[in-house]
Amino acid sequence: MSVSVNIKNIVKSYEKADALKDISLNIQPNELFGFIGPDGAGKTTLFRILTSLILADSGTVNIDHWDVVKDYKEIRRITGYMPGRFSLYMDLTVEENLQFYARLFGTNIKENYDLIKDVYKQIAPFKNRRAGALSGGMKQKLALSCALIHKPRLLILDEPTTGVDAVSRKEFWELLKKMQKKEITILVSTPYMDEAALCDRVALMQSGKLLSLNSPQQIVDDFEGNLFAVKTDKMHPLLNDLSSFAKGNQVYRFGETLHLVSHTEPKQAKEKITAFLTGKGYRELSVEQITPVIEDCFLALMNNMTAL
Repeated sequence: MSVSVNIKNIVKSYEKADALKDISLNIQPNELFGFIGPDGAGKTTLFRILTSLILADSGTVNIDHWDVVKDYKEIRRITGYMPGRFSLYMDLTVEENLQFYARLFGTNIKENYDLIKDVYKQIAPFKNRRAGALSGGMKQKLALSCALIHKPRLLILDEPTTGVDAVSRKEFWELLKKMQKKEITILVSTPYMDEAALCDRVALMQSGKLLSLNSPQQIVDDFEGNLFAVKTDKMHPLLNDLSSFAKGNQVYRFGETLHLVSHTEPKQAKEKITAFLTGKGYRELSVEQITPVIEDCFLALMNNMTAL
């Protein structure tokens, strides 16, 4: 049976650096919840507090009715944790690693095989290969198998797809969706904004603060302003020219285009942008209103935070 997670007013500092600044949120049982943000946002620190590996300076964490400090033994028993860095034994084979972690929790592979079979069957052909010789995607699947082998009620995955190719990333998220159906609460952190859409809800984090907490679709729906994608034959000087035109509104590079946030009526804004750039001598000009994605929302929230 899955568990709820209640995080209240968590603060954590390392010497002069504030890693977490008054973080509060509730995660529902059986939820696939994502913590989204760049390196240094505080995601790993929060996960280490949730798994009782470090203590917060202040605040409380409860996993169901268990306190993360007082009841750490019980919490460790019901939690599967996959750290950001591959931490299994490189000189043990795939099967030996899995047997070792099963024995740590007083179980065996056969007893809980139904839980891990969707993951393990993809690496079973390499069960006699040393873990250190596996590809990045295979290492992640082995680590996930080891985190699941004791049938946890809470699964915490710290940037599980970082450094993994696009195909392996897609496969990994498909596996997480299957795990969720087995009544496991799943917390996952990632720096990849596109993975936010795969979660039930997400917390957008930056510099130890929560910028937003909602479903991915609601975060997009809450985007303020109209977003335009601009492309032309001379992209190099475009950023400076559009920034001078925007006068305080956000302009930033996004793939092969520039994104500009406008608070003017869309038709009028498009006409003004086109006229301005045409007057500057730009040709082969494309100005299109687009729907924002999570990354646009994150950048807008960061901009608002900086402006405070």
